[in-house]
Amino acid sequence: MSANQLIIFAKNPILGETKTRLAKSVGHQNALKIYIHLLEYTAKICLDVNADRHIYYSSYIEKDDIFQDRLFVKNLQTGNDLGDRMYNAFKDLFGQWAEKVVIIGTDCKELDPDIINNAYKKLDQTDVVIGPANDGGYYLLGMKSLHKELFFNKTWSAENVLLDTILDLKKLKINYELLPVLNDIDYQKDLGDLESLLE
Repeated sequence: MSANQLIIFAKNPILGETKTRLAKSVGHQNALKIYIHLLEYTAKICLDVNADRHIYYSSYIEKDDIFQDRLFVKNLQTGNDLGDRMYNAFKDLFGQWAEKVVIIGTDCKELDPDIINNAYKKLDQTDVVIGPANDGGYYLLGMKSLHKELFFNKTWSAENVLLDTILDLKKLKINYELLPVLNDIDYQKDLGDLESLLE
């Protein structure tokens, strides 16, 4: 088992249940197509990350999908909201003597292996690392011990998640570093060159 553990949080690619904000402008079929593209991209970049890879699905565990069974440990998210589910995933891995745990989602086309690998390097010098998203949330969170407070008393998918997390870190006197700000894909304006996938 590697000292570095990577959690990927993913929604099962079900028509009408993924990228619902994007679907309001491009339709559910196009939103699903974009999401599958993002899943494929995320699976690809994770192969170049120096860590054991754990995919956590939202609804059920997929077999023989984009995330190959031999390359990703497969799990199911558990908990009432996003914070609860992330906390449970971190707790799972720190319970198995992981030294550094990083979580990412599947909404960021600008994320690359170098940024994720750099997060693990930064954890040699700091307690927590965060990748800010330009919508006020974050695309990556990493830590080398479990800080439960970061996962609770948040309004998830809101524009102040990053700020609230930083305020928690300062209040708890936990050292942290920030990665580059990247763009999450939530709306049509975020698509960039992915517009070419629209039907």
